[in-house]
Amino acid sequence: MPKTISPELTELAVNTIRMLAVDGVEKANSGHPGLPMGAANFTFTLWSRYLRYNPQDPAWPNRDRFILSAGHGSMLLYSMLHLAGFNLPIEELQQFRQWGSKTPGHPEYGHTVGVETTTGPLGAGFSNGVGMAIAEKMAAARYNTAEHTIVDHYIYALVSDGDLMEGVASEAASLAGHLKLGNLIYIYDDNKISIEGSTDLAFTEDRAKRFESYGWQVITIDGHDCEAVARAVEAAQQETERPSLIVARTQIAYGSPNKVGTAASHGAPLGSDEVIATKKNLNWPLEPTFYVPDEVRELFAQRVQELKSDYNRWKRRLAAWKKANPALAQERQAALDKKLPADLEAQLLSAVPGKPAATRRLSGDMLQKIAALVPYVVGGSADLAPSNSTLMKGMGDFSAEDRSGRNLHFGVREHAMGGVVNGIALYGGFISYGATFLVFADYMRPTLRLASIMGIQSVFIFTHDSIFVGEDGPTHEPIEHLASLRVIPRLTVLRPADGAEVAEAWTLALRNTDGPVCLILTRQNVPVIERDEPLTYATFARGGYIISETAGKKPDVVLVATGSELQLAVAAKQALEAQGKAARVVSMPSVERFLQQPKSYQRRVIPAQGKKVVIEAASRQGWDRIVGNNALFLTQDDYGASAPAEVLAEKFGFTPEQVKARVLAFVK
Repeated sequence: MPKTISPELTELAVNTIRMLAVDGVEKANSGHPGLPMGAANFTFTLWSRYLRYNPQDPAWPNRDRFILSAGHGSMLLYSMLHLAGFNLPIEELQQFRQWGSKTPGHPEYGHTVGVETTTGPLGAGFSNGVGMAIAEKMAAARYNTAEHTIVDHYIYALVSDGDLMEGVASEAASLAGHLKLGNLIYIYDDNKISIEGSTDLAFTEDRAKRFESYGWQVITIDGHDCEAVARAVEAAQQETERPSLIVARTQIAYGSPNKVGTAASHGAPLGSDEVIATKKNLNWPLEPTFYVPDEVRELFAQRVQELKSDYNRWKRRLAAWKKANPALAQERQAALDKKLPADLEAQLLSAVPGKPAATRRLSGDMLQKIAALVPYVVGGSADLAPSNSTLMKGMGDFSAEDRSGRNLHFGVREHAMGGVVNGIALYGGFISYGATFLVFADYMRPTLRLASIMGIQSVFIFTHDSIFVGEDGPTHEPIEHLASLRVIPRLTVLRPADGAEVAEAWTLALRNTDGPVCLILTRQNVPVIERDEPLTYATFARGGYIISETAGKKPDVVLVATGSELQLAVAAKQALEAQGKAARVVSMPSVERFLQQPKSYQRRVIPAQGKKVVIEAASRQGWDRIVGNNALFLTQDDYGASAPAEVLAEKFGFTPEQVKARVLAFVK
């Protein structure tokens, strides 16, 4: 049992947390003081008595995760990291929200030690935590043995009214309840205040009953009563069949005489007069600012020593486990290091059939190989696995009854799927993927963007990639989606044209450890592309390369295409050569990777001078960066229609005959 901390020391520590947040926001003249002030009691109780961490080894695999899903209250997290001994000195708290500081306005993964995920967009951290809880259950099933337990920790999060209002949280909560993630413990800061005022303006349902209906254990407490918090956390730890939501009723800006319980404290400094009034109300010294009493520093130093003993016991367990299970230990280390087979590319290329096939089916063939070659790849689809070809055969389904399965079933929850995939990636030891139709990438844009900001290895599979979806019509036919994904910084978008490119795309996705990858795949069959030279990974990874060109002649035109339209460029080249014209065909599976290449390479593939044609059944937006403004753009710049794919190709100008005619007219 955690030791009891005296009421006097508890009050001193809680007020330290409050006033660090107040001083940080006041000095920056920007931020959110109300949440840290109201949530200080339950956060202190969690960190001082239950949360397991090691500031000397922040990446300790068996640490508890703490997510500040309400990222606007970032000074709360920074204060806790500082007090808990992480490498976040007081000078960084004094530079809150300033250029170059480790204390940005919202917590940023990879930027500040101890931050488990980038939060700010509400609900994102909530869904990431569900992914981490799934990953913990998977890791425990893989690596724990009857003799040795090396994975046994919790995922905690502080969530707010705003988090629970966002749809992504509802999606993720429903999934977590279904999966019986008893390792998930969320504390809900129920202060009933949002930016516009009382949450009664727009948020009046019974949140406790909602979560009970999801299959969660719900415990309601006074969030300012530290002993009530302790009892609730212990009850949550003892519940193994249900995730737990501790509804902690609090007052925003607790301690502020004039702004407590008001929206005025949500997103603005208290103001100098109110800071003075607050310090007097809490019997806090007016000076110095950013004051930490010695007793509080000693309290947390003792806690770190206690946790160090726990950490050392775990290290001894790990050593004994390794000795008893050398093969399993090797497998675990390979997963943590994301070690891939040396012949991965060759193995995937060997799985490519030499006949026409949809790239979604070709990707499914690759995934079966990957499942066998890379045992730490896990993932699934938003209820579309048969269409996305994303089921790993024979690898089992992850469920409440079977934690060893590698296939995830997200249900029709695209946004939560993205957040869960990111959470698994953040947890470590797995490469995770999620799949849906490309048109539904709109539901996932926040999670795609956050994966890119964090630079994590999430893989997103988007199939049914153009108007050639056909009969389902414009609601299911992506037009602007490729362009909208390509403008997200650090997101790699790959639209392969045939089996060889699909194999290389998967190779790149598995090797790309510092950012997310989107695989954009067809519903309809595509032919095997004939190349002047066999495709290699080094060539594909440059984003754009020459497929073929008229031998011995300077090209009269360069034909640039992606995905299923590459075959149209090849047909146009043949028609041009029949007319005595020279042509070059360029495949552009990744616009952004091509633009990252040296200008010399870009100009070698697509010369600055001369005529260019772009062929892609999607919006023209963004192609000017590749070919300039004076090219011929055979693109799809309005919505599609409901009809068979062959009819749509004819109506929208994407038959070989129509493309040939337009290209010939352009080159003459």
